[in-house]
Amino acid sequence: MTEPTAEPNRPDAKSLLLVDDDVVLRERLAKAFRRREYEVRTAGNYDEAVHLAQDDSPEYAVVDMRMPGKGGLELVKALHEIDPATRILVLTGYGSISTAVEAIKLGAVNYVPKPADADDLLAAFERAEQSDPEALTQDYQAPSLARAEWEHIQRVYTDCGGNVSEAARRLGIHRRSLQRKLQKRPPA
Repeated sequence: MTEPTAEPNRPDAKSLLLVDDDVVLRERLAKAFRRREYEVRTAGNYDEAVHLAQDDSPEYAVVDMRMPGKGGLELVKALHEIDPATRILVLTGYGSISTAVEAIKLGAVNYVPKPADADDLLAAFERAEQSDPEALTQDYQAPSLARAEWEHIQRVYTDCGGNVSEAARRLGIHRRSLQRKLQKRPPA
């Protein structure tokens, strides 16, 4: 279990909760935000993040989508219930249109793919201030079955570290069939 960390309180600092199970990424981002005068608290999982938010609700939160135990979407919902004013940004290496829309519906203001640095995250917060989150989800249509299949295959392939044979085994398809599917462009 990781230890939640907090910066000393500064009256002019914006508060940020940074939640990611990757310790190196979390601490690198925390250091970068502290240099930008943010009061940063970090957590490695859902329970730590909820505990910190209940103690003192942050103005901003950056939440990783995939973590052990309860994931980022559940955390977005919990943080939004604790304080609807918290501006939540979802950070993920496993992005898809449907999960981005779901995150926004649950209360996130934006969605950023990994790898991302502090400047990318700040830019995403700024873009969110200039747009209407409801407009992003109003005209949303579920992805086609072909698109959903393509995203799933890409996610499994990535989880297998690019090992085609292992990905094919997990997907229950022949290795050559998977190779052909991987060569195709993503459906619209």
